[in-house]
Amino acid sequence: MKRKPSILITGASGFIGSFMVEEAIRQGFDTWAAVRKSSSRRWLQDNRIQFIELDFDHLDVLDEQLRGYDFDYVIHAAGVTKCLNTDDFFRVNTQGTINFIEALRRNTTSLHRFVFISSLSVCGPIKEEQPYEDITCEDEPCPNTAYGLSKLKAEQFIDSLTDFPCITLRLTGVYGPREKDYFMMAKSISNHIDFAVGYKPQELTFVYVKDVVAASFLALVNGHIGLKYFISDGNVYSSRTFSDLIRRELGNIWLLRIKSPLWLLKVITFFGECVGRLTGTVSALNNDKYHIMRQRNWRCDISPTVRELGFSPKYQLEEGVRLTIQWYKENNWLR
Repeated sequence: MKRKPSILITGASGFIGSFMVEEAIRQGFDTWAAVRKSSSRRWLQDNRIQFIELDFDHLDVLDEQLRGYDFDYVIHAAGVTKCLNTDDFFRVNTQGTINFIEALRRNTTSLHRFVFISSLSVCGPIKEEQPYEDITCEDEPCPNTAYGLSKLKAEQFIDSLTDFPCITLRLTGVYGPREKDYFMMAKSISNHIDFAVGYKPQELTFVYVKDVVAASFLALVNGHIGLKYFISDGNVYSSRTFSDLIRRELGNIWLLRIKSPLWLLKVITFFGECVGRLTGTVSALNNDKYHIMRQRNWRCDISPTVRELGFSPKYQLEEGVRLTIQWYKENNWLR
């Protein structure tokens, strides 16, 4: 009997990773979900899932944990987008990735493809003069967030390897069921407040989580080793489009729209970060959030993704928002 190809998905208990696991099961992979001891398995209930606990902080421990395993494919979706301390971005997103790859190289012999989930944030605020142009993978990155820089440093380590079969996917804003950051916007709008920042036009890009999953599995087959691909739904939106769609799905409720100048956002995020450190809780209002909301151009060129991976986004923003708000309601996140 022919052996099923094996796949290891890190960050499996998270928003994107849990959908990756579902797709791996659907495609018939021998599916392994990498989790921590403390990870919730709420979205990982299928009895075909096999679990492996990995400690990305310590190379020797990770080496021991991976000993005896030999995966055909790996999707590395583990990482952090918000941290209490800036150093944690680099501990998890950069050094954790380095440790993981080093341990894999010591223990695997049949690895065909490794997909690294990165971010458009690695590029930073480039091409900010109007009219905005698409950011391409040929543009020199200049991230202005700790998150973006930590992902870029991981990419640079991967680029330094000459014998590692990696394809990097740079995701734009990912939304969908189970997602918690855009949920905060939906929650605010359900409470009749829409908060925006800055007076210079902002152009945004989005991608529904299931399209991210589709692109990742296409990369396992069609991705060119060593290359990077942007992932979005292929469209560009004004800063108000997303909130307007959420409002419509909530029944066109009355809405107070507040547009803050950037200096006020800077003050709010400064105090938000201070409160977070005092209370020991990660705040969504932090210095990284300020730079993310300040950035005006989030356009990106997905034509190589379409051409080389065969990627065709199935979910445009209108449909994706409808499905997301429906899920929030059905799961009592929104009422």
